[in-house]
Amino acid sequence: MKSDFIIQFILPGSLFIIMLGMGLSLKLRDFSLVFVRPKAVALGVFAQMVMLPILAYAVAVLFGLTGALAVGLMILSLSPGGTVSNLFTYLAKGDIALSVTLTSVVSLIAPFTVPLMIVLFMQLLMGSEQQIELPILKTIVQLVVITIIPVAIGMVINAYQPKFSQQAEKYVKRFSVIFLFLIIAGIFAKNIDHMAGYFAQAGLAALVLNIACMAFGYGMAKLANLSEAQSKTISIEVGLQNGALAVVIALTLLENTEMAIAPTCYSLLMFATGAAFVWLLKYKENRSAAKLETANNN
Repeated sequence: MKSDFIIQFILPGSLFIIMLGMGLSLKLRDFSLVFVRPKAVALGVFAQMVMLPILAYAVAVLFGLTGALAVGLMILSLSPGGTVSNLFTYLAKGDIALSVTLTSVVSLIAPFTVPLMIVLFMQLLMGSEQQIELPILKTIVQLVVITIIPVAIGMVINAYQPKFSQQAEKYVKRFSVIFLFLIIAGIFAKNIDHMAGYFAQAGLAALVLNIACMAFGYGMAKLANLSEAQSKTISIEVGLQNGALAVVIALTLLENTEMAIAPTCYSLLMFATGAAFVWLLKYKENRSAAKLETANNN
């Protein structure tokens, strides 16, 4: 009973607070970037919503993932970026406005696309006897309630009480990180006997997907002649997903712990890979600066 209460009420409620925190940092003018820099926004949205799920499916097939583990990886790939992607964009000296815009736009679209795509991938990756009934309309409504509505409430509060929003946002961000680690700890504890096997299967796949997405996003942005800051941002937005949302979908809407394994592994790994990516970018910039200084001195 206690476990059911946590899954059905505490998890969605916590995600509601996280999305409210996102709204507290947003203003309507943040969405103007869609019109000011349409190329960068369109490329970022396409990479997240189309290419990321394709890459995730390819990774699932490559590593032989099937059933609930494979569907869990797909749920993660369908989730938007979260506050973690905004943080790493800041650390990497990327385009923060673009990062916030991409996170917001995809977060607003995801509730309507995720349920449809989950049904599709369950048909592809699970046997008919394994499939879970997912009422699409009900799921869309539930996702709207725990994602879009709190973002909208946060934006209204920010519009009328900007000082309060600025203070509250700091605490919500801290809560987001603590909440994510508590989820991870809970899933590990519940599956402790099988976790080594799960991590061996889904963990490596999640790591490969994470690295491939960041590399793909950066390369795709460079090919499109976007700036270095925009390229960093798209790379991070495509590579660092909202693991909390993926876990809530798996545990609350689909009521399947195994589907939460890949998002859990990913949520652990993305902090390390995100930090490594930021370090590589800074190393690259320092080398370029050193070469330029040497050339100028000569």
